[in-house]
Amino acid sequence: MAPTLNPSTSLKTAAARNPTADKLLLAASELMIASNSIEVSLSEIAQQSGVNAALVKYHFGNKDGLLLALLARDAATEMTNLEYLLAQPISATAKLRLHIAGIIKAYYQFPYMNRLIHYLLHESSNEAADEVSKFFVGPLLGFHRRLLAEGLDSGEFRKVDPVLFYTSLIGACDNLFFSRHAMSRAIGVGPVTDEVCRDYVAHMEAMLLGGILTNKKAAKA
Repeated sequence: MAPTLNPSTSLKTAAARNPTADKLLLAASELMIASNSIEVSLSEIAQQSGVNAALVKYHFGNKDGLLLALLARDAATEMTNLEYLLAQPISATAKLRLHIAGIIKAYYQFPYMNRLIHYLLHESSNEAADEVSKFFVGPLLGFHRRLLAEGLDSGEFRKVDPVLFYTSLIGACDNLFFSRHAMSRAIGVGPVTDEVCRDYVAHMEAMLLGGILTNKKAAKA
């Protein structure tokens, strides 16, 4: 029986050990990065990967199943690191700095991530939306709640709404790439490079930490 990515299936591992499925995921990722869009066809993915398009159905059920597996693959490392980061014997401020850098670097590696999240949450099936909520939105928002509460208890942070914080950080990650593409047409701004990414990490640290730290000097430390 052909495998499908139903809600009961482990999205992070269902296709990860299959070379053909890996080729399809890699091809989809490369095409989205190159086109700065998630609007890629199965025929384009098949051509890029060298794999028959019919195998998408075998491995993922349909195109949305492939996109769901791609998002799970791309988000896996950062999601896995959340509990580890919370457990570290460092200040809440230091944890938040590392988290901001980690999220931005993940979006740098996979700049289509936020648009893919929006698509799967709002334009795909209820099952896909449930899965994205389970393996990305829920854990990340829960992490923000716990870290912000830790910083509040330690006296490092003022009280901050975790939903608004999530919206600010995740939205800013996508805008680095989406808006950059628009600005390149309007005023000749160059592409996102390693240097731009490092500058953006520093910028977002200053913006977010400057807004929530009780001791503003710590934002520059």
